[in-house]
Amino acid sequence: MKQLIIFALLVVFAVTLCGFIPTSEDMEIYDDIVRLHVLANSDAEEDQSIKLLVRDAVLEKISGITAGASDADSAAALISENICVIRDLASETLQDLGVDMPVSVTLSEEYYPTRNYEDTSLPAGKYTSLRIMIGEADGQNWWCVLYPAICTSSAKANAVFKQTGFSTEQINILTDNEKPVYKIKFKLLELISG
Repeated sequence: MKQLIIFALLVVFAVTLCGFIPTSEDMEIYDDIVRLHVLANSDAEEDQSIKLLVRDAVLEKISGITAGASDADSAAALISENICVIRDLASETLQDLGVDMPVSVTLSEEYYPTRNYEDTSLPAGKYTSLRIMIGEADGQNWWCVLYPAICTSSAKANAVFKQTGFSTEQINILTDNEKPVYKIKFKLLELISG
């Protein structure tokens, strides 16, 4: 009898846990976005200003680099092909400012917490990310979305997501900041039902 109760509790726990696992449509959000992460040398006011100037220079260049991207994979490929150009631009910006600090630029998977922007809310998770680390990279950072071009475009996020092929449900997840909608889903049942 004791084993039956333990088994029943394990089943209830497993089914409950499955409700928190993102569905395949939710997971596509992570795969269809490329983010930018710029880390300042420190929290000093001067280092924070430098971070923003590097950011501005890089965003201007990246908007041209990714202009022809048809999806997140092609945007990431274009960024990867131009990673040296981006690093050189960040270094030149630092030189022009008279700042002698190293800068590191990588394109990798990075975990982000939930982030609310003006009209967008990106769920926590792993995203492809262009990461620019200035100096010690110990200061406050700056995040945005490179693809779809939310931080390099004057268009509203909703329109940009629609143009790049996000489903209505995904757009609602990303842009419905007013009130969170909670859906209880059972991943195990979704897998069984196909």
